[in-house]
Amino acid sequence: MTINSRMKHRAKSVVEALSRRLETDRIETDRVLAAVGGLNCRLAQLTPPASLREAEFKVFSQWNEDGIIQYLIDRIEMPTRTFVEFGVGDYSESNTRFLASNNNWSGVIIDSGVGHRDFVQRTELDWRFGVRAVTGFVTCENVNNLIGGAGLSGDIGLLSIDVDGMDYWLLDAIEVVSPRILVIEYNAMFGPDISVTVPYRPDFAWDKAHWSGVYLGASLRGLVSKAKEKGYMFVGCESHGVNAFFVRNDVASGLQQVSVEEGFAPSVAPVARTAGGKLDLWKTQEQKLHEIADLPLLEVPEGEETTVGRLLRS
Repeated sequence: MTINSRMKHRAKSVVEALSRRLETDRIETDRVLAAVGGLNCRLAQLTPPASLREAEFKVFSQWNEDGIIQYLIDRIEMPTRTFVEFGVGDYSESNTRFLASNNNWSGVIIDSGVGHRDFVQRTELDWRFGVRAVTGFVTCENVNNLIGGAGLSGDIGLLSIDVDGMDYWLLDAIEVVSPRILVIEYNAMFGPDISVTVPYRPDFAWDKAHWSGVYLGASLRGLVSKAKEKGYMFVGCESHGVNAFFVRNDVASGLQQVSVEEGFAPSVAPVARTAGGKLDLWKTQEQKLHEIADLPLLEVPEGEETTVGRLLRS
């Protein structure tokens, strides 16, 4: 073996050893996070939070959705502990992973990549908890087939929609399942007062729609109107201004409905980017919206066409 070959072999061995160590560290970290999340659940049973916001905590969710979901499932009868979540990335950070590992829920996760499939196999979420990973780019045309084809239909526990773009339209299109809890991402940049969404495009991708990264999704008021039309009550948003929570009317007794003004939370994340693709930490919300002023929006449910700029001037 030449010196060069020995060096390559040694380098490969070092990289593999580091990868194994990182994987071991990640597994141990996840176990600690899950244990702390379980303690939070027990504390909430001893001293029940008085509101949705007081219930917040994070285990595997992006922000504090895990605590809010636990708060809701403690207050809603759940004869079927199943979920659907799409827009999950590699599933390491998601709204339903803690439900599976802490509450023994099962369900279907959908994303256009394959990272989530590799993750559930590696972490044994597939055979331990029945988490089924499906690969597919979700559109209004295929969403019911993707969910139904994975074996779910009718009354389920929770649906989480986070696709950074066509969320309003997917909510409208889904008929194959009727979730008791609905978690859906809103675009806080649009504020609490207007009822709008970006127009439907089956191939929409937020990172290609505009370089700023803020042209996507629907306003909170727009989602509340669509959810109400489909039989859901708005119960609030988590404090980082990303996800809104709804409960199906027939199982919502004992929960408090809130108005858009009461439940709205502005986004705390610096989501905007420069034309070069870097995070833009300093622009105000108005400056960010001016960069997409000429792009189209639809006022919902009326369907009247407008633009971001027109809404800024109104």
